[in-house]
Amino acid sequence: VQLQASGGGLVQTGGSLRLSCAASRSIFSSDAMSWYRQAPGKQRELVARFSSGTINYVESVKDRFTFSADNAKNMMYLQMNNLIPEDTAVYYCHVRWTVGLRTEEYRGRGTQVTVSS
Repeated sequence: VQLQASGGGLVQTGGSLRLSCAASRSIFSSDAMSWYRQAPGKQRELVARFSSGTINYVESVKDRFTFSADNAKNMMYLQMNNLIPEDTAVYYCHVRWTVGLRTEEYRGRGTQVTVSS
């Protein structure tokens, strides 16, 4: 299974980016879809997660970031608005599937987001 994240870049404070993640397996059958980020010198942080019909966001991105997914295309997205320098990080998509009695989790290569002040 492969996950490919894209859409990162350099933006100014207040700008927007839309991250995309393409999955090689049906995301409709997944248990959870998530976006994580990791800033230099910091621990990885869960940004947004969709599971059991519910989307949860880390407090710092609420009302600015929006998670979405297109099951038909096996794509998940993270719309990021009103970006601030603190959002600078490498962003990763992560998907978890339960296959029989086994849980499988995959993380794509990250995409760099840099927000200049």
